[in-house]
Amino acid sequence: MVPPIPATGGPARVSHGVVANIIDEVYELCRSDTSGELADYIPELAAVQPDSFGICLTTADGKIYGSGDLDTHFTIQSISKPFTYALALADRGPAAVAERIDVEPTGEPFNEISLDPKTQRPRNPMINAGAIAAAALVDGRDAADRFARIRRSYSRFAGRELQLDEDVYASEARTGFRNRAIGYLLRGAGIIDGDPDEAVDRYFRQCSIDVTCRDLAVMAATLANNGVNPLTHERALSRPLVEQVLSVMTTCGMYDAAGD
Repeated sequence: MVPPIPATGGPARVSHGVVANIIDEVYELCRSDTSGELADYIPELAAVQPDSFGICLTTADGKIYGSGDLDTHFTIQSISKPFTYALALADRGPAAVAERIDVEPTGEPFNEISLDPKTQRPRNPMINAGAIAAAALVDGRDAADRFARIRRSYSRFAGRELQLDEDVYASEARTGFRNRAIGYLLRGAGIIDGDPDEAVDRYFRQCSIDVTCRDLAVMAATLANNGVNPLTHERALSRPLVEQVLSVMTTCGMYDAAGD
């Protein structure tokens, strides 16, 4: 168990009690399960420690419960998608975003190179096509500023400054040909107005932001708390946009398993 932290800003304190005991029991029950394989579609991901494991839960009033490797860093990857979608909504408004990205569930794989045959839009922002389109909608002076705004937005949700993992980013950029194909498809359909390579590079960068199990729990609690970080009390997203993001996460956030 990690040492405790106050819920009023600064490092978060892990709480104790009935909930903590339940999480400890679940952790002990699951820690011996070594099934599954490391992701290898990004070479750098195949090199991570395969036995890191942690469970963390943060409540909307800032209590943190957890067990295991709560502060081991890893890259956020596809969990980044709802947070960049949130920033696109804040920058452009729901109506403008809806013109480029639909909110329909899909039965296709998350990295399918396709658009809806009728609307020519990505089916939702939780698959790669929609996530790349969302990254392209983020405002900024230039490519560096647009990514910096994404990183700062994620940091507000997490309650601390998050950083880019340069090695994972380089690995994604070196091997992400399928996502580049999606980017060019989006450009050809008029979903992306600018340089598709820039949008895809921004997507690689957002997926390569380092987080911990504790960070993700706080980010989730910020959404559960109507967009206000329960530790820092900083607003990360307006209440109406939180409702939009959570609705799409519910219907589309588990890819083709969302309907199950």
